[in-house]
Amino acid sequence: MRRLAERIRPLWCRPSFRLLLLLNVVYGLSTSFVMPFLSMFGTLEVHMSLPLFGTFMTINAVSGILLATTLAHYSDVRVSRRTMLLIGGGTGALGYLGYAYLRSFVPLLLVGSLVLGVSSITFSQLFAYARELLLESDIPAGEGAFYINVFRMFVALSWTVGPAIAAWIMVHFSFRGLFVCASANLVVFTCIVWFGVPSPPLRVRIASGAPLGSILRLLGRSDIAAHFGAFVLVTASVTIGMMNLPLLILHTLRGTEANVGTAYSVAPVFELPFMLYFGWLATRFPPARIIRVGMGISLAYYASLTLVAAPWHIYVCQVLSAAATSVVAGVAITYFQGHLPRHPGTATNLYSNAQRLGSTAGYSLFVGLAWRFGYRAVFEACAIFAAIALALMLVPVQAEARAELPGGATA
Repeated sequence: MRRLAERIRPLWCRPSFRLLLLLNVVYGLSTSFVMPFLSMFGTLEVHMSLPLFGTFMTINAVSGILLATTLAHYSDVRVSRRTMLLIGGGTGALGYLGYAYLRSFVPLLLVGSLVLGVSSITFSQLFAYARELLLESDIPAGEGAFYINVFRMFVALSWTVGPAIAAWIMVHFSFRGLFVCASANLVVFTCIVWFGVPSPPLRVRIASGAPLGSILRLLGRSDIAAHFGAFVLVTASVTIGMMNLPLLILHTLRGTEANVGTAYSVAPVFELPFMLYFGWLATRFPPARIIRVGMGISLAYYASLTLVAAPWHIYVCQVLSAAATSVVAGVAITYFQGHLPRHPGTATNLYSNAQRLGSTAGYSLFVGLAWRFGYRAVFEACAIFAAIALALMLVPVQAEARAELPGGATA
């Protein structure tokens, strides 16, 4: 505990780190208000059919990939992190306000694909900014994975209470109140960036250089391509599960909206200690090895969800979800950043693009699976995807990449 306290102390001693932790909490709160309830919003509030909702989410995801990839490049070579965070927070606030008042398919699609597509840059910019702060500090480079996991932990912290609060807001003030509150969170986020994040770029910012060629060469390596594909698959499972879990609770297990909120609040409670633990492991072992453990836990999680018979069974399963998320959402960021250290925005966006590609596939697959086989069988497919992802992660890291891993260890 004393060593843990010594490692965490710099987070409280440096104002820039404290500000970043606050930004992560506020941003996480806004996503926790929206993500668990999107499938309910589309199907129950806007009355989209499952195929139409899948199309809606797929177009939004593809647009987000294109817009975020373009913006990520400029964030590394031309535009300050502060500007990008302001753009991401401001467009997110406008987008959720549009979701609060629009109920027609085409206007919602335009808002989701364009306005919220721009806002999708926010997550990768937060963690690119975190990496730059770490490089500016006197924290040893080998400790970076631990601190990235701690920063990610504060996003999870918001999810311990966010979905339950969101469920209460939705019951009392409908979806309109839910999205207005999510928009207000991002207004607060934008104000914090405006007043707290310095305007000049940090000294470690790169003045020039296009990373596209580096990305293509990176994905040309069999190990990185396989691992990228693994994240696409596991994210597809997460996306499918995110949309399917509320509907399984409501329609198959005969639960309530409160059960949905509770289910999404359980996992983040356990994510906090798990993220500290796996972050510490990432300073001692290669990230790829730890990520394999996370993929195995994901497989166990989805397999367990095929057996649930009551809403409270899901609460127990969410402990496995917390462990898997702690690896995939924390250590994975460090893993991708380690391969493009001079372009943290692009590197983090590479991780985000794996998530977006997985989300795109997940939206389409969810519709076909739920429509044809039912909500319970959807989790059987998620377990299969997790098993394939684990197999892809077994492709060993090539020798030239090992120098970047902690202690030069092999994977």
